[in-house]
Amino acid sequence: MSFKVVFIGAGSIGFTRVLLRDLLAVPEFADIQIAFTDINEKNLEMVTKLAQRDIDHNGLEIKIQSTLDRREALRGANYVINVVRIGGLEAFEQDVEIPLEYGVDQCVGDTLCAGGIMYGQRGISAMLEFCKDIREVAEPDCIMLNYANPNAMITWACNKYGGVKTIGLCHGVQHGHGQIAEVLGLEQNEVDIICAGINHQTWYIKVQHDGKDMTGLLLEAFKKHPEYSKTEKVRIDMLERFGYYSTESNGHLSEYVPWYRKRADEIKDWIDLGFWINGETGGYLRVCREGRNWFEADFPKWMQEPPMEYKSEKRSQEHGSYIIEGLETGRVYRGHFNVINNDVLKNLPKDAVIEVPGYVDALGIHIPVIGELPLGCAAVCNASISVQRLAVEAAVTGNDMLLRQAMMMDPLVGAVCNPPEIWQMVDDMLIAQEKWLPQYAEAITQAKERQATLKRISTNKGYKGAARLQEKTVEEMMADN
Repeated sequence: MSFKVVFIGAGSIGFTRVLLRDLLAVPEFADIQIAFTDINEKNLEMVTKLAQRDIDHNGLEIKIQSTLDRREALRGANYVINVVRIGGLEAFEQDVEIPLEYGVDQCVGDTLCAGGIMYGQRGISAMLEFCKDIREVAEPDCIMLNYANPNAMITWACNKYGGVKTIGLCHGVQHGHGQIAEVLGLEQNEVDIICAGINHQTWYIKVQHDGKDMTGLLLEAFKKHPEYSKTEKVRIDMLERFGYYSTESNGHLSEYVPWYRKRADEIKDWIDLGFWINGETGGYLRVCREGRNWFEADFPKWMQEPPMEYKSEKRSQEHGSYIIEGLETGRVYRGHFNVINNDVLKNLPKDAVIEVPGYVDALGIHIPVIGELPLGCAAVCNASISVQRLAVEAAVTGNDMLLRQAMMMDPLVGAVCNPPEIWQMVDDMLIAQEKWLPQYAEAITQAKERQATLKRISTNKGYKGAARLQEKTVEEMMADN
């Protein structure tokens, strides 16, 4: 088989190699074309060296096309895998730190809440440029597999405005599936699930073992589990109050709803600091910075470690390679994908991006109709969809009024901040991220004028949050290893 797969944002420290390993573990794909592109020349060079070494070690003749020229990489592409972080860690830090001044305490800040909304403004602006290149130089039926967050917003914008068929992919469903099996004392492949909702707020609406419904057993099982009873308090509380387990980690979920992070003195009641994803303030930012520093300092050692092996048993649970395998070989694959609703979930908006089960074979990607979500679960999703819709339209049009309304309607931002605070916070974030937001040029000029002339609402500048851990130095990380 011969087709071309392009990785945009290929300088991603770990993700690119894993996805490439998954793809090249398919025996029929030994002769495909691979292209890497990124705007960071140093990271692109390092990841390309590692990945090419893996390819050579596995006896394949593939030579990676590695280039800073995105259009050249995309020329003739059949599939595009998007793993970019627009603005990098510089903008990510602003997504976390500026809202903290206003009391908005995020664990991650890449899907919803103030950070996720701003991440979407940067991401959508760039993604529409990617889509233009794909339409012009890739193959006419090119499919984009999007791993970048905010996944639903980006997938929505690329399908509606980018003119490129885009499928959003995430691993939250797989991870939660494993947890459910564990608390029930079963193997993951022994538990059948149907998960439906929106990305990072998807609900396990059916859990079965040997044809028996196990949904009603989950609450007691999670409460009795020695680890999850401590690390997943938000998810367990949502399970108790809404009746269904949610896909996303404790820290992620806590920032998508208004109840668990709105009072600084209560945040630690709901989270655990043993692992960042359980709810640590700025936890993902910390580990991303640590990982970047470690990779840059330790790269020579990485080159001395054993290469990755391209074997079927080494493949991860990431959907991307299995989708391409299904489309190209006809092998049937079932996963959970982010797609335009089109009445698959009857009580969510038809044009929204939902995360639901799908099947892939040589005829395409097929999404069965699920019906209606449980009413409470749909209400939680619909609140977030309203924010996503406003944020997508704001990013596409550069309408800062829509951006401000998205912030006001966001569950956690609205629980913590009043309207004047939100207006000022948006001004602060627009000004700080000007270089990534070309669509907001006029709004940023006006924001600068307000910042220079109006009396500021006082903020808690320098506040580090309710549950912040110290970032480790490279030396400290080396000592731990």
